[in-house]
Formats: sequence, structure tokens, C-alpha cells
Amino acid sequence: MKWILFFGAFIGSSICGREKFFGDQVFRINVRNGDEISKLNQLVNSDNFKLNVWKSSSTFALPVDVLVPSISLQPVKFFLESQGLEYSVTIENLQIYREMDSIAGDFPDLASRVKIGYSFENRSMYALKFSTGKGRQQPAIWLNAGIHSREWISQATAIWTARKIVSDYGKDSAVTSILEKMDIFLLPVANPDGYVYTHTQNRLWRKTRSVNPGSSCIGVDPNRNWNASFAGKGASSDPCSEVYHGRHANSEVEVKSVVDFIQKHGNFKCFIDLHSYSQLLMYPYGYTKKKAPDADELDKVARHAAKALASLSGTQYHVGATCATVYQASGSSVDWAYNNGIKYAFTFELRDTGHYGFLLPADQIIPTAEETWLGLKAIMEHVRDHLY
Repeated sequence: MKWILFFGAFIGSSICGREKFFGDQVFRINVRNGDEISKLNQLVNSDNFKLNVWKSSSTFALPVDVLVPSISLQPVKFFLESQGLEYSVTIENLQIYREMDSIAGDFPDLASRVKIGYSFENRSMYALKFSTGKGRQQPAIWLNAGIHSREWISQATAIWTARKIVSDYGKDSAVTSILEKMDIFLLPVANPDGYVYTHTQNRLWRKTRSVNPGSSCIGVDPNRNWNASFAGKGASSDPCSEVYHGRHANSEVEVKSVVDFIQKHGNFKCFIDLHSYSQLLMYPYGYTKKKAPDADELDKVARHAAKALASLSGTQYHVGATCATVYQASGSSVDWAYNNGIKYAFTFELRDTGHYGFLLPADQIIPTAEETWLGLKAIMEHVRDHLY
């Protein structure tokens, strides 16, 4: 017997009208009989979940695709599982990935989306590649964001930066000349599982969502998991700690995916990691007070970048080596990059200095991104002029 499913028109304004928390997902739901159709109708017609049907079906042979807002992920999953309805997640981190697709689609000769791996919970990890090399490998810059999931201004700044790069190419001489000599890779969500968790369960979650054998505590600090004085000072062996370093270097698949990609590429000249908060611009080392061999040059570049950043609205950044500026911290991304031959390695701690902290208001996103862009561009210009 054929059952007819009719779920109404897709409400296009619902995505644009909601605040873009970037945690929305698309579920593909399979129905096998009339009873399951009734259960699915009950779910999608509920006003509580704010669901939108992307693709409906008139037969049991075809699945139904449903957009699930981030705030409804857990209750919808509970409903489906409790009712025995089969489903899979087909699109993760919908809003960020849609914007990445949009950028690549709008500027196909300049931007492309590259899958670098999967998260612990099997979410795809995508980076945007900006290149004029027409397939040939060029020296490259890596921009990293969202490694600590609660630092939402970093992911937002990264996506804004991606659109800025493609918009300014051919118009801004600095951006144009940078991309004529180098490729830029931008990873806007370096910790996708944690990022979704901050939207669905705990806004201030920092770590990954991996399971720690022998402990009920979840996750590893992904910025203590790199092979740079791993398990040294400033990291913890306690799985319940916010700075737990993990079982071994690169134990977190999110970290290993970046490491493997960069090492396979083999020609990265710059690595920049965006964090929040504190308004700091730092360079190696974090794991030791020892002065890095290139510290003098890195300090000069960082101070120039901080000055450029401040030129827009006066936001002041403190500059220095990580260990001397904040605290000793082993196993960081920037120290790993530097120790692996990527000389121009920097950490940005974005706005603010603590008044709002991780809960920076939405009206500060664009001003933060705009000023950060000036600092990023100053660093990239220096790298362009000092390739090694």
C-alpha cells in the first residue's frame, strides 16, 4: 500500500531569520511502514522542534531529509531513537559549510573546499583553499580557528575572513600579490564535535568529545595534544582537566588530520591559530621560557601586525612569546608548527579582555573580524616578502 507524505513548503526565511549558530544539521530519515510515517508526521508537525523538510517522499523506497536546528538536535535524536526510526546525519555544521560552499561556488577560480578528515564523532572536516596556482603547489599559509570550541568569535572571524579574501582579490593589491605567490588554507572549525556541543549542551565546552578509556570524563584539550613537548608543563594527565593532553601526541583525530595534511603538503611557511579571549598576539615558545631562534623577527612582525590591527578602532593587543606573555603551555599547535619548520607561527587571542569573555556580543563580531583582518594581512605580507 502506498502512503503519501506531505510536509508543506520549505520555509526559506527560517534559516536567514535565525541567529546563525552554525550547529544546524540535516537528518536523513528512513520510513518503512505506515506506523513509522505517522510517527515522522508527529515529529515534523510539532512546533517545538522548528523543523524544515528539505525532501519528502511518496514511497517507502526514498528517505526524507529534514533540517534540524542546533537547539533541537538532542530531543529530535531522542525521539527518533525511542520510536525506532532509522536516521543518519547527512550534513554537519550546516551554516558554516553552506557559507564555505557559497564562497567556493561564487569564486570557483580562486576558492575550493578541501576535506582533510573526520572528527571523533565522524563529522567531516573541511578547509577552504584559496589559490591562483591552477593546480601547481605553492608555498602556503594555514589559518586555524575554533580549536577550543567555546571561542565562537574565532570561528566567526574565520568565516568572515574567508569571504574577505575572495572579495578583495583583484581589488586589494596586497591580497592579490599574496595569492599570486602563496596559497591560503583556512580551517574555520578545527573542533567540530566540541563546537556542536557548545550549541546543544554546554556553551562553555572547550575540549574535543572523544572517549577517555577508564574515565567518565570526555574529551581532550586539542591545543595540548600536538607533538611539541607533549605532556610537559601547562598540560594535565587528568582526563577531567580542561587542559588534559590526551593519551599521546596526536591522539585526537582532529589534530592528527591537520598534522597529516600539513606534513603531506610539505611547503607551509606560516601557521596562525585564532583563539579568544584576551587581545594578545603571541609567538613561540609556549612550552619553555627559552627564546626561539627567530624570536626577534617574530616579535617585530607581531608588533607590526598589532599596530595595523589597532589602526581601525584602537583595540590594543599585547605582544610577546606565549610562555612569557600568559603561561607555560606544552603541546600547542603553534609550537608544533614552528618546530616543524614553519617559521612564521602566531597565536591571536581575539576580543575582549574579560568583560564579556567567551560570550562576546554579536554586535562585536564584525568589528573584531575587520580589525583582525588587518593584523592577518600584515603578517601575510611579511611572509610574502620573506619566503624561505
